[in-house]
Amino acid sequence: MVEIRFHGRGGQGTVMATILLAKAFFRDGYHVQSFPLFGVERRGAPVEAYLRLDQTEILIRTNVYTPDHVVVLDQTLLESTDVT
Repeated sequence: MVEIRFHGRGGQGTVMATILLAKAFFRDGYHVQSFPLFGVERRGAPVEAYLRLDQTEILIRTNVYTPDHVVVLDQTLLESTDVT
């Protein structure tokens, strides 16, 4: 299983990026999960989104705590958010 965590800001397309990648991997025959982690965030607030993909059914239903890859869409988050 491959797990990817995305960090971005509200309105930047972080969630949409995970959805688009999930659809692309799904069309290639992968099982996928794509979900955001945010509350009622305002535009510009930090958001996280997750993507899992595997060639077998994914039974895990938790956040991604130890991702294989991390994507940071706004470099200023490196100063204020733990992206490791």
